[in-house]
Amino acid sequence: MSKNLLPFLFAILSLNCLAQNEIKEDSITLKKIYKTSLLNGKSYAWLDHLSNQIGARLSGSVNAQKAVEWGEKELKELGIDKVWLQSVMVPKWTRGVTEFAFIETEPGKTTNVPICALGGSVPTPIGGIKASIVEVQGIDDLKKLGSEKITGKIVFFNRPMQADLIETFKAYGGCVDQRYSGAAEASKFGAIGVIVRSMNLRLDDFPHTGSMSYGDLSDMDKIPAAAISTNGADLLSSILKLNPKIKFHMNMNCRTWKDVESFNVIGQITGSEYPNEYMVVGGHLDSWDLGDGSHDDGAGVVQSMEVLRLFKEIGYKPKRSIRVVLFMNEENGLRGGKKYAKVAKNKGENHVFALESDAGGFTPRGFSFDCDDANFKQVEGWKSLFEPYLIHYFAKGGSGADIGPLKKDGIVLAGLRPDSQRYFDYHHAKNDTFDAVNKRELELGAATMASLVYLFDKYGVK
Repeated sequence: MSKNLLPFLFAILSLNCLAQNEIKEDSITLKKIYKTSLLNGKSYAWLDHLSNQIGARLSGSVNAQKAVEWGEKELKELGIDKVWLQSVMVPKWTRGVTEFAFIETEPGKTTNVPICALGGSVPTPIGGIKASIVEVQGIDDLKKLGSEKITGKIVFFNRPMQADLIETFKAYGGCVDQRYSGAAEASKFGAIGVIVRSMNLRLDDFPHTGSMSYGDLSDMDKIPAAAISTNGADLLSSILKLNPKIKFHMNMNCRTWKDVESFNVIGQITGSEYPNEYMVVGGHLDSWDLGDGSHDDGAGVVQSMEVLRLFKEIGYKPKRSIRVVLFMNEENGLRGGKKYAKVAKNKGENHVFALESDAGGFTPRGFSFDCDDANFKQVEGWKSLFEPYLIHYFAKGGSGADIGPLKKDGIVLAGLRPDSQRYFDYHHAKNDTFDAVNKRELELGAATMASLVYLFDKYGVK
């Protein structure tokens, strides 16, 4: 062997040893994080209080304000460097008394079905509306039918989530347009109301609410819009096939008020080496009003808070400033996410990384990333560290709605990806309650988030 090769080989061996030492150190740190979360975690107790003592947290509501005060108090008790509230104006919409609907097959013969108003819908006239109903599979069907067959009727959007798609969020994305834009489009053809099949892969009696928009319609042209449970939708469709002349009655008392002030809740551990490089971890504090919002997104809120607590607990001192942000108004406006990004931009803050948990408190499977190839390659190099915890999913594409407004060149955006097969059983529905969340799954998710934040803090972005 040439003597000239010896220094080269020695350098390679040295680098390899250093890399092995780093992997070993990282493995030990991740083990501490998971052990602390599973044996001495606080996320489940936090969620218990948020869900059962405060409850549903619709933007602009009294409970939303209680949640803000609770979040600020709990973060201050962690003893982190800084906690503050960031003012944001949010929409205020109220549901009113419970909605009521029935199918009338002939005068005096009716069958009740479960419905709920979509968020932002106008109410029905006092006493409700009753009209013939026309079933469609999507917005495109409206053009095929035309005003002649729609005017004066209630449009029933009945396109289900595509059950053969393993990624349930893709199935959701494939049919949510009828919920969001269905009323605006149906109104243009003379419809007097809209019923939308719930975004749910399961057959049950829970109608699922969610945001909707009237676009640029005038107040005179806005029509009431409601979701119907999947069982109710199947029943209605079956009866329509037997008797197209049936009537549908719906009564809703919802109302939109003037915008009100609310807040993002922000806590920070200031970086020891790069205090002006900011890393964000967060979830949205608001929820819909039917359940208590445990999966959507109480789980993401407490997991994000737990990231900072875990670092304090294991004695890890971040190099970069790490913020937890409890965003307000993700569900019906995204005002909190937009306000946080706007303030950060105006202050010239250098955000390098952001992670959001907004897909439920189920078993973590991995992450999705919105980043360049260099950073994704770095992430793939960490995959072996997560494999002992059965975390194998690392994919490019998508992060989180609240952190999306932070997007710019050089930032890494990430989303926690739990197992999604059961998520839409609860999403925006009355059964999204604390008892639907598994303690161990929630704690695994918090540890998984903390582990990724640790790795990006240690090695930085490329």
